[in-house]
Amino acid sequence: MKCPVCKTPDLLMTERQNIEIDYCPTCRGVWLDRGELDKLIGQMQDAPESQRADAEHERHARYSDRDVRREQEWGRRHESHDDSRKHYDARRKKKSLFDMFDFD
Repeated sequence: MKCPVCKTPDLLMTERQNIEIDYCPTCRGVWLDRGELDKLIGQMQDAPESQRADAEHERHARYSDRDVRREQEWGRRHESHDDSRKHYDARRKKKSLFDMFDFD
């Protein structure tokens, strides 16, 4: 099958958690077969809380180094705006269904 976006001749197929995912290696577009999105949503709702927390921790660890560097750079440029950080309400992010499509 050709990619509908960039017309790459062949889409790659992978299976994650019993869901078949077609993706384009060129434009990184992701396509699901009919009924696969319903399966994905059902799995997200049925996942135990501990599994969701583990996935959130893994995703946070993957990006934490990048975020630390970004915050350090922000802090150097905006020293006078440090008060805004004190009022930040840290909330736990919900697991996104897009976590399944992270192929890195």
